[in-house]
Amino acid sequence: MSYTNFVKPAEAQVLINTPDVLFIDCSFALNDKEWGRKEYEQSHIPGAIYADLDKDLSGAIIAGVTGRHPLPEKRDLEAKFAAWGIAPTTQVIAYDAGAGFMAAARLWWLLKWAGHEKAAVLDGGKKVWAGMGFPLESGVVSPKAGTFTAHFNDSLLASAEEVMAATAKHGSCVIDSRTADRYAGQNETIDPVAGHIPEAISRPFNANITSDGVVAGQETVRAYFAADFAKEDVIFYCGSGVTAAFNVLLSAYAGYPLPKLYAGSWSEWITDPGRPVAVGA
Repeated sequence: MSYTNFVKPAEAQVLINTPDVLFIDCSFALNDKEWGRKEYEQSHIPGAIYADLDKDLSGAIIAGVTGRHPLPEKRDLEAKFAAWGIAPTTQVIAYDAGAGFMAAARLWWLLKWAGHEKAAVLDGGKKVWAGMGFPLESGVVSPKAGTFTAHFNDSLLASAEEVMAATAKHGSCVIDSRTADRYAGQNETIDPVAGHIPEAISRPFNANITSDGVVAGQETVRAYFAADFAKEDVIFYCGSGVTAAFNVLLSAYAGYPLPKLYAGSWSEWITDPGRPVAVGA
């Protein structure tokens, strides 16, 4: 069976040590960039390798040009996936310490961009997995290199210029995936400019995570985005292209076609003082 959006812990745990199944731990914390690797070394799903948001899932930052987590160069990403042993038949199951927004969904999106469909995110992540009593191990797992040939789908990407055009076009829908307070410019602790892209609407990435730490049912998520996907163009962004990938994943889970991602997001948008900024709810 192939998983392409979310996989439940009970489904995933029977796949441990199964050929052609690769678990990848993407745990990361923006305020402590070494925490994720340390957390992985202390406990991870048996056989899982580690992917670092900054070092593995992002490219080089160019001051005044890129956002905080620019996309990796295509050739570098292809080489990384090969080094991890991802083959056309490999079922990748990405997870992080929580529901998947830091940064399992980023890896999921990168794989989709590179043309690898057999990629899913563990619903509830390591926290729910551990709470269900499923096994964990310590240490470091070394991947077995293979051959990966990417087929990049750039139609999944939106540039800043496309976002600007979409905000001026009747029938388009630009969606801010950050929390509501950051969207409103009320509590910006990460980026130097507060606010949001004018005409963008707020759809916080965490709105569909239940109190149990898992994703809400498909019908609930589908209803949440229904008005948005009635529009012609749907583009998601966040602070740096990470939590927006979680909303893109939720869209796929709900049965909508993959929307575009403005990967540079807010942290790239504000590098150009000529781009407009809005504040307020």
